[in-house]
Amino acid sequence: MFSAQTIALIKATVPVLQQHGEAITTHFYQLMLREHPQLKAFFNEAHQAQGTQARALAGAVLAYAANIDRLEALAGALPRIIQKHVALGVQAKHYPIVGQCLLRAIKDVLGDAATDDIIAAWGEAYTALAQLLIDAEEQVYQANAAKTGGWRGTRAFKVARKVPESDLITSFYLEPADGGALPAFQPGQYLTLVVHVHGQEARRNYSLSDAPGKHWLRISVKREPGGLVSNWLHDEVQIGQELLVQAPSGDFVLGDTATRPLVLVSGGVGITPAMCMLEATAASGRPIHFIHAALHGGVHAFRDRVDELARQHGNVRTTYVYDQPRGDEQAHAVGRVNHEILAQHLPDDRDVDLYFIGPKPFMQAVYQIGQTLGVQTDRLRYEFFGPREAIA
Repeated sequence: MFSAQTIALIKATVPVLQQHGEAITTHFYQLMLREHPQLKAFFNEAHQAQGTQARALAGAVLAYAANIDRLEALAGALPRIIQKHVALGVQAKHYPIVGQCLLRAIKDVLGDAATDDIIAAWGEAYTALAQLLIDAEEQVYQANAAKTGGWRGTRAFKVARKVPESDLITSFYLEPADGGALPAFQPGQYLTLVVHVHGQEARRNYSLSDAPGKHWLRISVKREPGGLVSNWLHDEVQIGQELLVQAPSGDFVLGDTATRPLVLVSGGVGITPAMCMLEATAASGRPIHFIHAALHGGVHAFRDRVDELARQHGNVRTTYVYDQPRGDEQAHAVGRVNHEILAQHLPDDRDVDLYFIGPKPFMQAVYQIGQTLGVQTDRLRYEFFGPREAIA
């Protein structure tokens, strides 16, 4: 795909990227968003402020450089990138802007060490990767539009219902404003809202929290301290209001193995995709253990609904873990999800599909416990909120 000279030049930058990668990507974002403010809507300001976006991109650039001569090693990471870009509505016209700003950032940070030959090699490598993503994303856009009830770009949905699920989480039932059909989606996927809040455009991903096949698409949103969009949704959006929505996306989805036991472990607002998976599979007869961790009962969303599903379907079992229960609140365990709690609900042969999602420390703990208990790595399925970071 690349010449031997290009490969050699790219790989020669690996040590430099290990040392200066985050400085390059931080400068890249500052440069791009200053000169192209129309792209700010595609990025979560909180992730920018926390530096997680820059760290994630630095890791991706480093991985690309280290594997430039064997790109098949990166194939596993591409579906999530492609799905995220499609969810946000990234277009082919955006890639040249990104490329120009990235090359300038490399030159600005590395100075004379970024020779003309190195910049040219990175330009070639970026162009190839951009075209790969453009082509793959176009296929997904076309497939989404070709589905029954599918669409491309944004589609107007009205808020049919607005239901509090806990002290912090509210569900929004969205129905097509055009009265048309809805597409099938996979449990675990998410929607992207394209909104204008106080004169500012923003795009936010929210997990679908109800099963496919309904007359609505439901998202359940946690009010985040200082959250531009979440607070607007909670405080200002009313029943009957229309929202612009991108088609369902995401690769954190249930597999096709319907007989292997399913363990759903969630923390906090991570319960939203877990609810979608539970709603979709509760009646299947598949053994399901639903484990949810919350600070206390006041912030535990969907408890009544999960209990109802467990009463209706003998294959569904529940475990609730409260870190700081209040008064007479009842939980199966107090503290955090730990080795003992998880071990109690896994079969001896560990032949399960273990899906987990929640805050980063929670995810790291569950991943490590799952590995220690002997669950196969490819059956540990997870997705981080926001930019993906190392879980181990």
